[in-house]
Parts: sequence; structure tokens; C-alpha cells
Amino acid sequence: MSFLLPKVGDQPLTLGIMGGTFDPIHIGHLVTAEEARQQFKLDHVVFMPAGVTPHKEMEKVTAGEHRYLMAMLAVIDNPYFTVSRMELDRTEPSYTIDTVRRFLKFYENKVDLYFITGADAILDIITWKDYEELLETCSFIAASRPGYSFSKMKVILGPAFNEIIKKVYLLEIPAMAISSTFIRRRVAEGKTVKYLTPEHVEQYIYKNRLYTR
Repeated sequence: MSFLLPKVGDQPLTLGIMGGTFDPIHIGHLVTAEEARQQFKLDHVVFMPAGVTPHKEMEKVTAGEHRYLMAMLAVIDNPYFTVSRMELDRTEPSYTIDTVRRFLKFYENKVDLYFITGADAILDIITWKDYEELLETCSFIAASRPGYSFSKMKVILGPAFNEIIKKVYLLEIPAMAISSTFIRRRVAEGKTVKYLTPEHVEQYIYKNRLYTR
């Protein structure tokens, strides 16, 4: 296969899948992944840079190879983190359910999957491809800023909320205030991004002149 995944042992693995464009990956992503790993006792967290997505204009997103290499640089010193090319190497649009199905097939269903995403993304979950199957096969860790509640989600999701909430766990992350958009804007304005993203990623951005006007 064209992507690296942790090997299964005698016991089923508990894996977190963290999807996103990672343009660039930053401290908020890493803090979220580590907190999710500890709170939910995940064996590993797999970072999944998005390939062709149905929700974003990909011509405005940095080339996948840059985003993959930045993610690799960011997680290289954490033995519980890895980066997968699964979605990057696909030529067709990447849907979360397709990624989850490939994980289940790879592990012959001997895996418990948690999809780590932002709490706001859950508000759109009923628009995701085969979302009912997704909720049956995967739990969600919804990362949010402190003070976020499920009340907004209940209003937006309506009747579907009661079923969805059974598979969604809220995780408060102070560092969620950091965003990739904020980092790109600071680089474009010639401002420092030190401590907002790992040093190796910061140097990669400058070396490859990413996000400059």
C-alpha cells in the first residue's frame, strides 16, 4: 500500500485519524492530537493530509507534497504519531467514509477508529457522504475552544442530533485559537510565526517560500 499505518498486534488497535488540509500544520493540531491520544487512550494518531476534497477549492491549497512533508517534520519526534499519504495519492475526491472503509479493510475490522476534527465540522456531518454508516463504524472527537457546548449543534442538526451525539465526544483545546489561515496571513505580511508551528515546519515554509505574496 502507498501509505504507512501502525501494525496490529494481538489486541485490536485504537486509532485516531486526524484529517485536514494542514496548510500548514501547526501547534493547535499537535496539541489536539496529543490530548485526544491521552484522554481516549489511543494507540496511535494518524495525520491524514487531504487530497482532492469536495468541500474546498483545491487550487487555493498548497501542493500536497509540501503539506505532507511539513506534517512529517512536525510529528517526527512523537512515536505515537504518523502521517499517511492515503488521501493525497488518490486522484478522485476524498470522502471520510472512504478513508474509514480503507482502514477497516486494512485492519480486517480489528480496529477501533476515532476521527478527530473540529467541533464546527460536526455541524455539517449530515451532509457528509454516507454519514449514517460513518457513525456506525467510527466515533468522533470534536475539538473545540473552551466554553463550546453542544447546544449550537443541537439547534443546527435538529432531529439527527440525538443519534449523532452518541458517537461524538467533545474535547476542549485552548490552542484551537491558532489556525492555518492565521499563520499563512502572518507569513504573507512578513510577520513571525515562531511558536505557532514547530520550528522544522517554520524553516520549511521560509526555505520553500510558501505563503508569500
